[in-house]
Amino acid sequence: GYSDYYPEAPGGRSHGRSVEPVPYNATGLGAELRTLEPDYVRAPKNVVITAAEFRQLHLGLRNPRSPLTGARVAGRWLAATVLRRRVLARGQALSAMLRAGLLEAKVPLWLDTPLVDLRTEDGRVTGAVVLRDGREQVLTARRGVIIATGGFEHNEVMRKQYQREPIGTDWTVGAKANTGDGIRAGENAGGAVEFMADAWWGPSIPLPRLPWFCLAERNLPGSIVVNERGERFMNECLPYVEATHEMYGGEHGQGAGPGENLPAWLIFDQRYRNRYQFAGVPPRQPLPGRWFKSGALTRADSLPELAEKIGIPVENLRATVTRFNEFAAAGTDPDFGRGDSAYDNYYGDPRNRPNPNLGALETGPYYAAKLVPGDLGTKGGLSADTDGRVLRADGSVIEGLYAAGNASAPVMGHTYAGPGATIGPAIVYGYLAALHAATR
Repeated sequence: GYSDYYPEAPGGRSHGRSVEPVPYNATGLGAELRTLEPDYVRAPKNVVITAAEFRQLHLGLRNPRSPLTGARVAGRWLAATVLRRRVLARGQALSAMLRAGLLEAKVPLWLDTPLVDLRTEDGRVTGAVVLRDGREQVLTARRGVIIATGGFEHNEVMRKQYQREPIGTDWTVGAKANTGDGIRAGENAGGAVEFMADAWWGPSIPLPRLPWFCLAERNLPGSIVVNERGERFMNECLPYVEATHEMYGGEHGQGAGPGENLPAWLIFDQRYRNRYQFAGVPPRQPLPGRWFKSGALTRADSLPELAEKIGIPVENLRATVTRFNEFAAAGTDPDFGRGDSAYDNYYGDPRNRPNPNLGALETGPYYAAKLVPGDLGTKGGLSADTDGRVLRADGSVIEGLYAAGNASAPVMGHTYAGPGATIGPAIVYGYLAALHAATR
């Protein structure tokens, strides 16, 4: 039932294209479970929630299906605990399934083995130099080397080289191992790079322990996003890459000057808090005090007091909320079209009329969550053709070198067509690259 991010565009769909793994019993992985990247949603063991279930739960008791979904999650936890299983969902389930496939096929996987550089002969890549057990080792590749090392979100030097401020390696939820070494090695071999200034951005709340990727919170009635001038500057329900481009103040996040919209704040009221889950905290449950102490969240009894606390013009915020409340009553947003798209509606509240995404802010206390340009990973990488072969700046092919995933330039360009637009092309182009290399 997940919507494309541009369902109204030619070829777009409002539902039915996206897939996700079923909850997976990974007990058979044994010791390999310890090497699995931690789940982004930190929850007790075997408490796993699929993306489809999250949609039902984030609306709290506003959704009649929420109690039943909660019972299903609890039942899954109980069964796994009694049967001594290790159940995983979403990306962890997919990774565990792939790892199980490697084990079954007896494919060796070397962990803690950094790439040092690629080996080339007469312009062709013939292998790789890696660091294993403290010693450099040369791996010879008769058919080719595929770079699938992820992006460079945890490489501060590369981020400052290619991307505009503000950026933060502590705002990303990408894997810690994504430090750009594969991209650099491909560049050293003569490969060109593209889209390095962009990322799989998402408005994120810089919570103390881990940034919260703000996916559904922006779509819910009773909330708006404003800049430091206290003004709305976008449809808050935009797909997260586009929303962060708007936060940066220009097309593809490359704007400059007065159009910049950072810092940004997600403003919501107590009725919103009473109705909906926020950053994983169920409705009506107090938000952690450390979130307020860190400055990620601010609370005040009135809108003027809230504006003063976060340093935005009081009158501007008052005028913005007054205008937005009028839109909420009418059910249309003539400024930015919030609620017009099926994607907007997906995380909205269908019981909120006349628009599932528009609701007035009028019940104190009021909250402000700081929004920063977080990301799922960087977008830029090595230029490659339809077989995954890495290209030089002049378009010629580097024989024996391939790239896939976030180590390669994105097939989606600056945009993001729908959920899975990172892992989908990674799997497809990993396959195409291996197929081309194997048939040489």
